[in-house]
Amino acid sequence: MRAVIMHGPGDVRVEDVPTPELVEPTDAIIRVDAACICGSDLWPYRGISPVKRPSRMGHEYIGVVEQVGSEVRDIRVGDFVVGSFMASDNTCEICRAGYQSRCIHVVGMGSIGTQAEYARIPWADGTLVKVTGDITPERRRSLLAASDVLGTGWFAAVAAEAGPGKTVAVVGDGAVGLLGVLAASQLGAERIIAMSRHADRQALARRFG
Repeated sequence: MRAVIMHGPGDVRVEDVPTPELVEPTDAIIRVDAACICGSDLWPYRGISPVKRPSRMGHEYIGVVEQVGSEVRDIRVGDFVVGSFMASDNTCEICRAGYQSRCIHVVGMGSIGTQAEYARIPWADGTLVKVTGDITPERRRSLLAASDVLGTGWFAAVAAEAGPGKTVAVVGDGAVGLLGVLAASQLGAERIIAMSRHADRQALARRFG
């Protein structure tokens, strides 16, 4: 299959690599429908973070389940799914407390690489969310945001205790900041202040609440 590999700053290649296989009984294999380029992918690309060896890229993804391990119960072959950027079992004490990105069995999906034709998803039941209904082009874009930045922005708003009667300040107008605005609005914050230097992003922030 084809996958995106970063060899160094400014050096990104599409290469042939082995198609992934099930390793653990809790794994699933998905056919990647679409994947994002995250701001954190750009740090090594720009030379801000070191690149020690050729590395697979990608951790934001949606796709269709092709195989499931023998212990996967909730996800089935053929399901259209959104996957988290951090694989978690969603059953350990840390996950149950709402900190799935710090699961005792956590696997960073960047270590697997989802900018590829297929990907192995550890802890499939805890990591993948089945999507129902029509998958339109517009919905695809929204679902991709749910893979990483929406969850991160939502967690930030919850951690800040955004809610009715509260004034919330969101520092920064990147994808996470904008979705922090959206999350604070959905949580009922009375006033939301977005700190931004970009007119187009300011317009989005106003649209999001």
